[in-house]
Amino acid sequence: MANLKEVRNRIVSVSSTQQITKAMKMVSAAKLRRAQDNILRMRPYAQRLSGILANLSTLTEGAAVANEYSVKRDVNRVLIIAVTSDRGLAGAFNSNIVKASIALATTKYSSQLASGNVTFLTIGRKGNEALAKKGYKVISNYTNTFHNLSFDTVREAAERAMNGFVAGEFDQVDLIYNEFKNVATQIVRTEQFLPIVEKPLEENKSAAIIPDYSFEPSKEEIIQELIPKSLKIQVYKAVLESNASEHGARMTAMDKATENAGELLKELKLTYNRTRQAAITKEILEIVGGAEALAAG
Repeated sequence: MANLKEVRNRIVSVSSTQQITKAMKMVSAAKLRRAQDNILRMRPYAQRLSGILANLSTLTEGAAVANEYSVKRDVNRVLIIAVTSDRGLAGAFNSNIVKASIALATTKYSSQLASGNVTFLTIGRKGNEALAKKGYKVISNYTNTFHNLSFDTVREAAERAMNGFVAGEFDQVDLIYNEFKNVATQIVRTEQFLPIVEKPLEENKSAAIIPDYSFEPSKEEIIQELIPKSLKIQVYKAVLESNASEHGARMTAMDKATENAGELLKELKLTYNRTRQAAITKEILEIVGGAEALAAG
């Protein structure tokens, strides 16, 4: 049985850890509220912009197909954008993205991976560290993105992928991130980023009635301006989703850690009391034994 000093030291250590996890939970809860507000405001805008582009693509009768971001080529070189976080202590938040990225590379792009033509672009330090450690090729890593999260801080990563696609450096670009559902649930999403996935004409016609837009200066020029912006918004939305998911995952993980620390403290205090009681009983027995020995002598 452990001595009293060892048990006391463990109680102090676990109590300190519990205070830290409780504080981290409160910080994540505060950050989550802001991150959740940001993504809830972004979703309608991103969806509306995507809908406008789909309608414009239909109205231009295939003009969007000629856009440089819509060019379809044989998929020989692949880029996977993995959005993780810069910090850990968020449960399986980061490991889920790393696993999904590796699974995508080893299944869907197994032949390209064998030829060394699958590369990664990571947003977040944890994804970069994990993929590089496993021997995968990371061409660009954007850290500290979440320290001052804004459209400008994300745009550089989006432009790196877009310029690489236009230059023929990549034939396809996929995006993997955690979508925020609620505090306890984050859904790993894999989306084709480039080339642009166009909705079939029949799908657009069978949907709601397409608005009658007025164009200035022209439909084609507007699409040429909107498509790059829409692609950057797509990456920005994924990062906002990941940011909210990160704080939700960390809040849940720290809540569970605080709860586990409380259970461990109960066990340690029970062990301490039992050890202390055993020590007192032993001392009493020694005193009684000594007294009887003196009386007998």
